[in-house]
Amino acid sequence: MSRITDFDDLRQAMAENSEQPEGPARNARAEQLLAEAERLNIPLAVIEALGHQLKVYNYSSEKDKMFVPFARLLRMWDERPEDFDEYETHSLHWVFKWMSAGMLDQPHIPLASIEKWLGEMEHRYRLAGHSERAVRSAEFSVAAHLGDVPRAERAYTAWLAADRDAMADCHACELHGQGWWQAQRGRDAEALALWGPVLAGEFTCAHEPHTVLASSLAPLLRLGRVDEARAHHLRGFRLVRPMESMRGAYADHVEFCALTGNEARGLELLAQRPTYFADGGHPRSGLEFMAVVALLMDRLTELGLGDQRVPGPADRAWTARDLAAHARGEALALAARFDGRNGTRHVSERARARMAQRPLVERLPLGVRSVRTAAVAAAAPAPVAASPEEPDLRTLLVEARRLSDTLQPHAIEAWAAVARAAEGVELEARDRAEIADHQAMEQGPEGIALFERAAELFAQAGDPGEALAARARAAYVRALTGEVTEALAAVAGPYDEVLALYAEDGTGVRQTASVLMARARILMRRVHEAEEPLEEAVVADSGTGGPAAAADGTAGLPAGPAEAERAGDGVGTSAASSFGSVLAEAEGAAREVLALVEGRTGDDVRLAARAAEARAMLAELAAQTGDVAAAQELFARAAEGFVGAGLPWFAVEYEARLAALAHHVGDLAGTERALRCALEHGGPHLEPTGRAQLHLQLAEVVGGRGLSEEAAEHALEAAHWADEAGEGPTFGALARHQLGGFLLRQGRWAEAAEVLESALTDLGAETHGEGAIVQTQWWLGDCLSELGEHREAAERRLQAAEIARHWPEQHDHATLAHLAAESLGHAGLPAEADLAYARAGELWRTLGNVHGLVRSLRARAWLALRTEDGAGAARELMALSVRECETALGAAADDEETRQRLLGELGHTHRQFGDLLARSVAEDAEDDSIRAVLNDALSQVAEAIVVFAALGADALSSRTAAELAAGWLEADLGRPKDAATRARAVLSAYADAVEDEDDIVRARRSEARQLLGVVEEQATG
Repeated sequence: MSRITDFDDLRQAMAENSEQPEGPARNARAEQLLAEAERLNIPLAVIEALGHQLKVYNYSSEKDKMFVPFARLLRMWDERPEDFDEYETHSLHWVFKWMSAGMLDQPHIPLASIEKWLGEMEHRYRLAGHSERAVRSAEFSVAAHLGDVPRAERAYTAWLAADRDAMADCHACELHGQGWWQAQRGRDAEALALWGPVLAGEFTCAHEPHTVLASSLAPLLRLGRVDEARAHHLRGFRLVRPMESMRGAYADHVEFCALTGNEARGLELLAQRPTYFADGGHPRSGLEFMAVVALLMDRLTELGLGDQRVPGPADRAWTARDLAAHARGEALALAARFDGRNGTRHVSERARARMAQRPLVERLPLGVRSVRTAAVAAAAPAPVAASPEEPDLRTLLVEARRLSDTLQPHAIEAWAAVARAAEGVELEARDRAEIADHQAMEQGPEGIALFERAAELFAQAGDPGEALAARARAAYVRALTGEVTEALAAVAGPYDEVLALYAEDGTGVRQTASVLMARARILMRRVHEAEEPLEEAVVADSGTGGPAAAADGTAGLPAGPAEAERAGDGVGTSAASSFGSVLAEAEGAAREVLALVEGRTGDDVRLAARAAEARAMLAELAAQTGDVAAAQELFARAAEGFVGAGLPWFAVEYEARLAALAHHVGDLAGTERALRCALEHGGPHLEPTGRAQLHLQLAEVVGGRGLSEEAAEHALEAAHWADEAGEGPTFGALARHQLGGFLLRQGRWAEAAEVLESALTDLGAETHGEGAIVQTQWWLGDCLSELGEHREAAERRLQAAEIARHWPEQHDHATLAHLAAESLGHAGLPAEADLAYARAGELWRTLGNVHGLVRSLRARAWLALRTEDGAGAARELMALSVRECETALGAAADDEETRQRLLGELGHTHRQFGDLLARSVAEDAEDDSIRAVLNDALSQVAEAIVVFAALGADALSSRTAAELAAGWLEADLGRPKDAATRARAVLSAYADAVEDEDDIVRARRSEARQLLGVVEEQATG
């Protein structure tokens, strides 16, 4: 580190230190610079170094160090005010406010000293001629901290009534304080109204809208405006994350997580700021932080996660339960120190109230990746009887039979309750048969033996048909384990027997249909596991669970053989069977079920479900053979059958398949309609996996219609349910990728950036493809560019370009290289930007894209002009741009559309060439040299006017802009008549235009009149 030798070096060093991240390193450098300033023996240098030190302390966790440099500054002012220049005089009075707040935040400073300081501040402001606005604002802060509401209200009113002057806080900070008070008084809507201009970006400063976004979270939640709260969290946390001094605002974001079911994200936030547990320089924000840590840890403990390891102070390992006790103790101890100083209980009461808050939203999906911390605290199954007392066994049996007969959810749980109640009780064979049958369904592949036992018991109970149905169910479960051939052999006996029994009226339609359906399902398994590939349009299960289990007495979604079916490992069918014969036999079995039950369903929900499932089988077989139209019709009829039977949740799987078929044939309206129906009909019975998939597909379809807001809502839901399903790294990442893109389309740059960064954590080339990674990086680069984070934007764009570099088609590579160059230029890295533009230019040349090549050359020219002695290189690059346009025009003689586009590019190149030449004039150049360059510039702009004129009305705006540029050059060259002619040409071009309807027309006319005024003064001067 070089030694400071003069005042300019000191100022440069302080400016550079100001740009460093907040924290101890920056503070230490400020202390070194003060020592260097003292060696210069220049009073103003010491004053500026003290002011710099005071500023970096204020914007750090070491706020308690501010008082020493300020005391020294104040003493220097009192002794020799003439040593202070105008700026430092202003700064000294400005930081009086920092001292007032700083004293309030330090409980060791007596209240009497703070009140005395208020008087000192008021006296000095009056002497300096300042308004009392800042003084009353400081008094309001003291009164609010003490809980003295009457005094706070008086000071608040006086604050707003006093004139704003140079000592008043910026508009953004004032509005934050005013809104904060309204929220404290329970007036959340008024608070948000006051914060509106800050949230809209009308007023900003170093800490705004950071603190307003954080402060708005709880009021928004209390008002039920959860979408805005989510947006403010994503946008605001991005702002406070790198700023060490914003522990209080950071605490607001942790609190938000605890109040919205996002406990896992709250833990992530704590892990990102371990120093916040130990920073002692600002006790007030320490109190706020520890209070919300206690709130979050209590929430985790309440969810059954008290023993979970959590981030905490570095001295030991912490569980949620232990950290809750520690944080509460720390918060209350700090609050007691403040109350001891203040002589009130206000701070402790507020701290206890904050720690005792209850969640305001059960779960608010954020779009960023998270883990469902409450998973272990799953809700207990709904009770099967309304009686306040424990129901008896007979009541449980009646309810279980009702649920299973009507294929309702929770049937499996109801039968499990029956089984528990029946332990040690003598039951009839029929009752024991049904219990065994449903236990077998719950166990899936492990339930085969129980199905056989159920069959024996049904036979003992005198129901041979149900006994055969149980044996058929056992055969089907065997098929799910991959033993399809063995399953067909096992079902053959029950199949023949039940048909014979039914023919003799020995059993009913329901039992017979159960056996026939089991056989049809086994044959469908053989279709699924056949060696020939399946038709592309058949899609994966939506995750809702089909009626395969429920139609046999279970309504549990996903319990029973239906879930086992989804997890089964197929071994294929006999090599002797052709795929065609496999399809034919399955179709015959499905039609056999339909022939049996159609016309006989009546009010029997089970039989209606058999008919609907059989049609779904036929639909799937039609899709296998490529008959998409028939498949669509049959899937639609199957879904309608389930809905008509009062079983809409069973329709979901087939509506999802219907959506896939509609998408396959390009029927996007049909796709959207089917997906919406699937979500509606699935309701609360959809498994998280299925819900996520449906929302993800719907987001894509709706987004394709340009409805980015609704698409973002579906992508958000998809990300949430993917996390719930434990699929965050797979299609959860894809959902976040989509969500980020939809947010970007809406211009919600900060929210989109947070989501896209979260998506990149999980996106992988093998799982999601390189295209998804490149697009995500691309979008993220666009967001960061809009947020002014140009260096970071360049990094993202360069990373994406590196992946695209290996692709056969290089357009994306070229575009990303070009965008990265733009970001590097905006980041103040001209050399790196020039290399990136050169790389992009070569790619554009290889692709034959003249427009990209010319724009890269023009950008390089402007970069060259920014470098020392770069004017010559800049001129050469711009001249090369002109030649490239002219060469391309010559080659496109027979393509009028291409010629028109190239003429436009040539016109803009001439125009930029003129601007570049005009700006290249050195201030200390000789007059003749300046005139020569300006004449060259005018020549280029004149060429641009000719080109734009040739393009007609489509280029009118470009032509008039060039005319005005030429007019100003004529004026600079001392040619007022020529300049006036050009100004009048612009006015003439817009003679018939309605000015109020077009901003461009209004701007052009205004500038033309301004130019005329200038040249008239020249002519008469």
